[in-house]
Amino acid sequence: MKTSEEAAARSLLSAKAVRQRAHQMLKIGLDGGLADWRVDLSRLPAVADFVAEVVRQRYPDLNVPFHARWRHFLVDGHDLWADLGDWPDAAAKGRAAFDLAITSVLLDAGAGMAWRYCDEPTGTTTSRSEGLAIASFRLFESGALSTTSDPLRADALETLTAETLAKGFQVTPENPLVGLEGRAGLLRRLGAQAKARPDLFALNDAPRPGGLFDAMAARAENGRLPAPVILEVLLEALGPVWENRPSLGGVPLGDCWPHPAMPGDGFVPLHKLSQWLSYSLIEPLQWAGIEVYDIDGLTGLAEYRNGGLFFDMAVLVPTDSTMAERPHAVSGPLVVGWRSLTVALLDELAPLVRDRLGLSAADFPLARLLEGGAWAAGRITAKERRSDGGPPFTILSDGTVF
Repeated sequence: MKTSEEAAARSLLSAKAVRQRAHQMLKIGLDGGLADWRVDLSRLPAVADFVAEVVRQRYPDLNVPFHARWRHFLVDGHDLWADLGDWPDAAAKGRAAFDLAITSVLLDAGAGMAWRYCDEPTGTTTSRSEGLAIASFRLFESGALSTTSDPLRADALETLTAETLAKGFQVTPENPLVGLEGRAGLLRRLGAQAKARPDLFALNDAPRPGGLFDAMAARAENGRLPAPVILEVLLEALGPVWENRPSLGGVPLGDCWPHPAMPGDGFVPLHKLSQWLSYSLIEPLQWAGIEVYDIDGLTGLAEYRNGGLFFDMAVLVPTDSTMAERPHAVSGPLVVGWRSLTVALLDELAPLVRDRLGLSAADFPLARLLEGGAWAAGRITAKERRSDGGPPFTILSDGTVF
């Protein structure tokens, strides 16, 4: 029988909880109840104008794909995933796609400003999320994550070393990657969790992240699966892999943090990497013939590009003008509040951008707004305002949040 604390914890593990608490945070901010932030909604129309302009520039036909890891596997118009060849059946392709997407997204936390990846096959040098994507793709393709003669599986994660990751990601003293050991440790814990939960990770194969494809496919009804269920499965499956995260009633909460302004239990769920991963798993499910619906049941992403956009365009104004001069803990109220406000503001921004583009919510869900969109616009404002194009202030993180 669940305790009241366990039940409260489970209630925080959903996109619905992220959205509810985010809009609660926005109301508190609008009422002047946040010590760190002032919210100026009068600036939001200007943000909508800018984002709509960015969408039209990047996708003139307004045919915007989902914000997903698969976009980063397209290099100069070349689809790296398509190069991996044919599959014996849809389920085998789905498991491999899940293996790749899950490991790649979990390695996608901020790389730092100095790191670069040189990809010899494509002749490209990339950094940040794009570089991490290509590096993780090459690591997967090489068979470094597999225990069998089939390289395209990730069932060797428990023994992954930081040295293997450093070699694959071209890390040197001159090319440092933030949180290298943390990234390797995260994948090792993922491997251990896959073995510990065969009911989720091993329904039709040896334990591997790709086993979640079968777990999600089993939850589809008449070939249809609501997108929020993807996140709920991920939060249950991945909860124990995160280190140094809050828990409640013995249940690990993941990317969910206390904030002094939040009433009740005081927790603010965000689940950024898990939601980014949820968006990235939609297409593999679709490839297997499963219709994924209620895309906007997921939320916008509480990360520094979207949050930086609202910061740079003065929708979110720090109450302390010197805050950017010192680092801030990812678990601190300033960062937690900023990230939660970002989720709510993306909901407020979406209808304004749709109106400017002449598109419906069905045609332009949040997954397309982010890709089109808000994330790209945040990168542009960052580059205009900061020489390194980085976040608007320094965030102390272990490499598993952003």
